[in-house]
Amino acid sequence: MKGVLFDLDGVIADTSVYHFQAWRKLIKDHFNRELPNELEKQTKGVSRTDSLTAILNYLNIIVTEKEFQEMTEEKNIVFRELLTSLTPENILPGITALIAAFQAHNVKLSLASASLNGPFILTKLQLTNAFDAIVDPAQVAAGKPAPDIFLAAAKAINLNTRDCVGIEDSIAGIRAINRAGAFSVGVGSQSELGQAGLLFPQTSALNYQQIEQAWEKFS
Repeated sequence: MKGVLFDLDGVIADTSVYHFQAWRKLIKDHFNRELPNELEKQTKGVSRTDSLTAILNYLNIIVTEKEFQEMTEEKNIVFRELLTSLTPENILPGITALIAAFQAHNVKLSLASASLNGPFILTKLQLTNAFDAIVDPAQVAAGKPAPDIFLAAAKAINLNTRDCVGIEDSIAGIRAINRAGAFSVGVGSQSELGQAGLLFPQTSALNYQQIEQAWEKFS
């Protein structure tokens, strides 16, 4: 195992809850509609445009292309306002130790997040220097579950995806890792992330040795 391709929301920090809070405010302000909890799954791990598309389709609302663009920008403003309170205390349990273990074994780290705010969030968490590369999702042709961002994340650290592990907490993300040809590590439930090559119930359970051993069998 030479590289790890990290998702951000729900893996490094639980910022996914802020995403849905921002979407809820946006939809309430624009249409006076409420978003049900179950819709959060459809917006988890995917791009801002894909998230808004899923929400509007669910609500059966049609907007112009200009309105759509303005709404994505407005949502990001709300989201970034919510993120201003982020500190290293918001790093999920076990992640700091896991990153240290990867670094101790000379494993390169690359961020493969669909969030355009990845660099901003890493700065708030004081983790920027821990990563060898950060993929700009705006430069990737297709979002998760397409493999593009994980292919780009591996390329950014000069590795073949077969030499890498991808860590995700979303269905779309696990599918993207598998399609990219990397070994997928899921954080969540078996019912949702059963396609993962290795599954941990929460971030605090993530373990370098178990991941390394599972990758060796995969490779």
